[in-house]
Amino acid sequence: MLDVETKLGDAVKHFWRVRAQQHKRQGSKTGVKDAGKRGSVTGGKHADGFIKLIAAIVRDAGLPDVSINVSQKTQRTLPGFFRPTKEWDLVVTSNNDLVAVVEVKSLVGSFSNNFNNRVEEALGNATDFWTAYKKGTFEPSQRPWLGYIYMLEEAPISLRPKRRKKLPLFKIDEAFQERSYAQSGEEFCRRLVRELLYDAACYFTSNEKSGKRGEFKQPSEELSIRNFAISLHARAAAFAKMK
Repeated sequence: MLDVETKLGDAVKHFWRVRAQQHKRQGSKTGVKDAGKRGSVTGGKHADGFIKLIAAIVRDAGLPDVSINVSQKTQRTLPGFFRPTKEWDLVVTSNNDLVAVVEVKSLVGSFSNNFNNRVEEALGNATDFWTAYKKGTFEPSQRPWLGYIYMLEEAPISLRPKRRKKLPLFKIDEAFQERSYAQSGEEFCRRLVRELLYDAACYFTSNEKSGKRGEFKQPSEELSIRNFAISLHARAAAFAKMK
């Protein structure tokens, strides 16, 4: 199989360098920059390295007549159940069969505001996707593979354990007490997989300084890029044998 750890390092390097370039360029024409780091978020393209890595894993599996849709929005937009459509980051098809779908997310800064947003997005997307599948929306395709990649920024606030205030009515799950945003992100991704909402999840952390050299940390083997790649590769290879 591909050296996915090295390729993930390359994708991390691309992520941080593109963000820095976008933040620098943003507003150069108008003279007005987005507040904080928003300029590097609204520019897009920083996650391209992660998407190319996923595509390489699929191609390595030898799936015939494969179409890896990453650019045209219409080709990576699928019908839903609770909503008309959802635009995914990567959609893999073979002829007219839906093989795999992947969502790629990152969280850089604004942790208190955006952490719950990431959780809600991931839960909502998976629930909508699998309900559509159960209702026959993707027929005659066999059960597709659903994956989730999530990178969280290493920063003092994201690494600092946080004691959450007691609620007046019910007790907060102890798995999230005295945990940092980074640790909560790991638990969140673990539960996504164990609750069978996603076939595999890859969770890792990185910071801008060392990330520009391609460095990252994987706190859980269960959520490593290697496990993610093995699962996706196996599904694509199995699908190829059935063709």
